[in-house]
Amino acid sequence: MTTSMHLASQLAVNVLDARSLLTAFGVVGVGVVLFAETGLLIGFFLPGDSLLFTAGLLATGSAYGTVHLSLAPLLIAASVGALAGAQCGYLIGRRAGGSLLARSRSRRLHDGAKRAEELLERYGFAKAIVLARFIPVVRTVLNPLAGVLEVPVRTFTLWQVVGGLVWSVGVTLAGYALGSSIPNVDRYLLPLVALIVVVSLIPLLAEVLRGRRKARAKGEAR
Repeated sequence: MTTSMHLASQLAVNVLDARSLLTAFGVVGVGVVLFAETGLLIGFFLPGDSLLFTAGLLATGSAYGTVHLSLAPLLIAASVGALAGAQCGYLIGRRAGGSLLARSRSRRLHDGAKRAEELLERYGFAKAIVLARFIPVVRTVLNPLAGVLEVPVRTFTLWQVVGGLVWSVGVTLAGYALGSSIPNVDRYLLPLVALIVVVSLIPLLAEVLRGRRKARAKGEAR
């Protein structure tokens, strides 16, 4: 009976809700979701930032008593998922070219590809690969795009590892530190996760506004 109830809860999981994912799959779910979000174009909608932050909170044991994650396995799963996913996305881009992205009808995905190209042009390979980790959708698209553009394997691998560790470990530890310092943090979990989502979107919004200003300036120059 217990096994069937657990299976039912897994089948009923909401992939857009970090708490639902963590309740159903725990630490393993963190690694799988990060791999899909950073390595597979179909994973662009997954909640990477909020998942990491919420997982960090749950690792303190002070929030949502029915779910407790161990910090060390959590950090390992998050790091492995983020790094393996990015490398997989890069290899897919090298082998499949831009055909996979061209087939997608998602406007959000194509907008992310445009921002990723702008990052690469503006900041160069190293800085763009690191910065992309902190921008939803862009971190999904930039990895295969780097493969399409034939960014040197060593360059991509070095900087995706740097960016991936800073992002996955940093956001998780931020949640853990906050959960450890605030009593009854579960009362504020929803607002905190919402705040993390908003903050994670700031770089993307800044890029959009910068692109619009640039396009407007070109139009006025004509």
